[in-house]
Amino acid sequence: MSQLIFILFLGAGAWFFAQNAMKVRRNILLGIPINRSDNPSERWMTVLKIAFGQTKMILRPIPGIMHFVIYAGFLIINIEVLEIMIDGIFGTHRVFGSFLGGFYNFLIASFEWLAFGVFAVCVVFLARRNVLKLKRFSGVEMTSWPKSDANYILIIEILLMSAFLTMNAADLRLQQAGIDHYAPYGSFPISSVIANWLPSSISTLIFIERFCWWFHIIGILAFLNYLPYSKHFHIVLAFPATYYSNLKPRGEFTNPESVSNEVKAMMDSSFVPPVSETPIRFGAKDVQDLSWKSLMDAYSCTECGRCTSQCPANMTGKLLSPRKILMDTRDRLTEVGKNIDKHGKDFSDSKSLLHDYISPEELWACTTCNACTEACPINLDPLAVIIDLRRYLVLEESKSPQSLNAMFNNVENNGAPWQFSPADRLNWADTNS
Repeated sequence: MSQLIFILFLGAGAWFFAQNAMKVRRNILLGIPINRSDNPSERWMTVLKIAFGQTKMILRPIPGIMHFVIYAGFLIINIEVLEIMIDGIFGTHRVFGSFLGGFYNFLIASFEWLAFGVFAVCVVFLARRNVLKLKRFSGVEMTSWPKSDANYILIIEILLMSAFLTMNAADLRLQQAGIDHYAPYGSFPISSVIANWLPSSISTLIFIERFCWWFHIIGILAFLNYLPYSKHFHIVLAFPATYYSNLKPRGEFTNPESVSNEVKAMMDSSFVPPVSETPIRFGAKDVQDLSWKSLMDAYSCTECGRCTSQCPANMTGKLLSPRKILMDTRDRLTEVGKNIDKHGKDFSDSKSLLHDYISPEELWACTTCNACTEACPINLDPLAVIIDLRRYLVLEESKSPQSLNAMFNNVENNGAPWQFSPADRLNWADTNS
């Protein structure tokens, strides 16, 4: 019966996660296509360095090392989760112990030290957010939900690690008592300390071990299904987001095909722009006008605030926060996805990312210095969203600061940003003038 219940929980958890993950994928693919499949070898090296190697995280050594402990724990302790799943399906107990021998003892000891490290780091991270209240974790975009979301994840991690270590502690006591089904496999450097605090009753120890076993695995399945609603979906998307990073030099702007075709048509009367089945939009007004990579970036953002903490506009008190740009993009994209689920893909709620979520004041505060993209631990690109929205303001709404309008007029009339006709450009070199 317990095996059947476990299989039902496992199947339901996997099915619900797959449904939510497919919705996220659907939402990301609402974006316009761009080619990010070039240079695969360079892209894989980027993944190895930045996603696996955490090279940008450790630029801030203390939080970088602590994050690496959680990251390593997440990757390595999953081997233990695999064993738990096999045991749950087949009714075995520590199935790997019988054929891994002494190496299994090494693995379990490693898992315990990692679990303890994750527990300790999560406690420190909770204190940094709620006691020390670091400035990087505040801002207008950090409303009650983003703050609560971060705390929920840390608390869940603490509970899962506590259950794992307590389960091992009860298991150790049952092994020492020679109870059937609890074969003497594993080494428990942390749980052996906890085991001293547990009661001596065999029935109570079995209850504690089983309760923590079920709590641990159901907690993992619940955590898995919480991810698509949380900023911690970056656990899944950080690797593809890094793989599809922009490999071009920082600050190199692209020329949208819609704009290029218009310019070619003006310069060459024989050029005929390709016919588009949908109205051509210059720049981006809503999430569907952004590239799919920008939408993936929005889902990949972990709201760490490194981008905003390095933004010179934000430092000087301006309204711009690169973190808010990605968070607003994700919120709007989620809203659009829910509208599609309820009303169909052609439904319009008369709202847009520009104006309803992100204001022109925020966009024009950006100096395009790329400090945000340089600071991001997984190469996300808030600047791409900012530039696309600014293009729409200029090319579709004809709304830009007066200083830029003067420059635009000079380029149009003089072929250069300055207020000099082409005939007067070399006057500065005339020694008689």
